[in-house]
Amino acid sequence: MSRLNINNLTNENEDGSPRISGISTFSSTAFLEAPKGSTAQRPENVAPGMIRFNTDSGHLEYYTGEFWDEVLVANNTLDGGNRGLFGGGYESTPVNTIEYNTISTLGNSIDFGDLTTSRFRSGYFSSSTRAVFGGGQNPSVLSSIEYVTISSTGNGISFGNLSTGTTYFSGLSNSTRGVFTGGIVPTAQNVISYVTIASTGNTQDFGDLLDTRYYHTSCASSTRGIIAGGVGSPGLTNSIEYITISTTGNSLDFGDLTVSVRERSSGSSNSTRGVFGGGRTPTLLNSIEFVTIASIGNSQDFGDLSNLTNAPASCASPTRGLFAGGFAPGVVNIIEYITILTTGNAQDFGDLLAGRSQIMACSNGHGGL
Repeated sequence: MSRLNINNLTNENEDGSPRISGISTFSSTAFLEAPKGSTAQRPENVAPGMIRFNTDSGHLEYYTGEFWDEVLVANNTLDGGNRGLFGGGYESTPVNTIEYNTISTLGNSIDFGDLTTSRFRSGYFSSSTRAVFGGGQNPSVLSSIEYVTISSTGNGISFGNLSTGTTYFSGLSNSTRGVFTGGIVPTAQNVISYVTIASTGNTQDFGDLLDTRYYHTSCASSTRGIIAGGVGSPGLTNSIEYITISTTGNSLDFGDLTVSVRERSSGSSNSTRGVFGGGRTPTLLNSIEFVTIASIGNSQDFGDLSNLTNAPASCASPTRGLFAGGFAPGVVNIIEYITILTTGNAQDFGDLLAGRSQIMACSNGHGGL
């Protein structure tokens, strides 16, 4: 094996990093500095396998040949599995409690801390480290946004504000950017806005939905955000739209929900498949349906929840999706799970600390990460 000792190696043509071909080893007690820059500074015409440090997300990322994906080195939990958080919601009044569970196990949820304010009918999303909750009602309409660190326990911390108080809206995210869609402000809106999750601050304009929409649900892969169902113009809708999360711009048509027109359903995803369950038409539903996020087209039947459930919450790991709480027809504390890459009916997981609906649910293992 040859040895190459160099103190400094540069590319004088400034057209990329120097390249060493063949089998090489690096031995040091110091560190190796990778190229770094923001998401907006990602280079073009990149070969698969190229690695850089993303200063927005604080993570190493590599080019798959189609998109930049994060190098996953930890699952950011204290107990060895992806963590799901359930925050706020409505019992007999709005609540500010946050609870969590380990998605790969079975069991009841555990107390996490408290939001800065009670809220329900809110928008929410998460990165691998932070869960972000915004807007909603208390019972007045809120514009504040707050966050928690998923791998710890504790109370919410101020993040920033929506451009205006919003309720009945939805959120989705990849590893760096969180996106809020639609809602009532105080009339139905088609607005899409976003924040950078690793920072704090107010929302910025992203673009517009194809139509006004509220009571809808959403999910994401690392590249695409999916917005489905809800109430559009003039009424209940089965349409599905999508956005490219790393850009800005208006949404595009994806297809239709085929099991049923539904509002107040709940959505989650792994990196390939989005799943939507529960809600109403306006009669209560227990059906679950799914889409393949990277394609476009109509949803397909997945299975059923154990109960007819309105306004449940949902979060996911790469393998499991959880559905928790909701009206069935009174508020319930049931948590159920599905295996996302298969089809079939939901199975019992455990219980929330109390029955509630319209909960904000996030995880550090969903499909956008």
